This record gives sequence, C-alpha cells and structure tokens, in this order.
Amino acid sequence: MATTDPLPDDIRAALAAHTTLTLAYADEDGPQACAVLYAVRHSVRSGAAERPGLLFVTAVTTRHGRALLPGETRVAFTAQRDGQDWSELTGIQGRGVCRRLTGEDRATAWRAYSARFPYVERTERLRQAMERTDLWELRPDWLRLVDNGKGFGHKSEWIAPAV
Repeated sequence: MATTDPLPDDIRAALAAHTTLTLAYADEDGPQACAVLYAVRHSVRSGAAERPGLLFVTAVTTRHGRALLPGETRVAFTAQRDGQDWSELTGIQGRGVCRRLTGEDRATAWRAYSARFPYVERTERLRQAMERTDLWELRPDWLRLVDNGKGFGHKSEWIAPAV
C-alpha cells in the first residue's frame, strides 16, 4: 500500500542504514548503472511533508555525470546491504530526479554529506578533491521498501506529496 503521508519510519530507517546506492540512468548509449556513496538529508518545501534528498558526489566528466548534467534527470535506484539471506532481504527501490547542487544549497548539503562520511574532512587530500567535484541530490518521488524479514515479499511504499 502506498502512502503520501510523511516518510514512513521503516523507509527512513532503511535509507539511513545503507551508504551505497546503485543509480540507474539512460543516455545516448543506452541504460547504465553505477554505485555511489550517499547521505540522506530531509527537508521541508513549501509547507509540504518531509521529503528525502539523497546526496552523492561525482564529476561531470563521468558517464553518469554527463547524463545527469541537463538537470532534473529521471533516474531509478536501489540501496541494500550485500550478502543478505533471502529470508531477511531488506532494501529500498526508488525513482526520482537528480540535480547538481551549487552555491549555498551545495554548502548546506555538503555539511550533511561530510557528517555521514567524516573521513572526507579528516583527510586533507581527499577533502580538497571533494571540494573540486560536483555534489548532486537525488529527490525521490517514489520509494518502496522490501523487507522479507517481515514476511516474504513484504513491501511498504511512499509517494512524494504534490508540492
């Protein structure tokens, strides 16, 4: 059953439990997928319910960076822990749009990203490299949590409220 209510606690917990998502996109060469580290930030827009933003870094010189560059690019993704037994399999599936962050929005998002991955700030060489690369936000508009630990094929879904 899908809900447009605030992000359900089980979906929020599943997003927070993982650090890597597989991002699927398409470009002129066809469909492709890549893994990126992500951090979650929650925000409120125009009085609407809380919506998650999944933050990740990648350069515009990568294939996926070039595919996302036009802005508001539709993508799909999954996030789950490796090595799970089928009876306990838990993970997130989602769809949304990606956009490159700039200015104050990037600075605010960077604080959330570096809080999730504090080693970035502790390693001077890595920090400098990350400051030069692009920071992106994936704004999901549909999320599905699959949690076989609650019963085979157990799902809960969330749809972003209209803004």
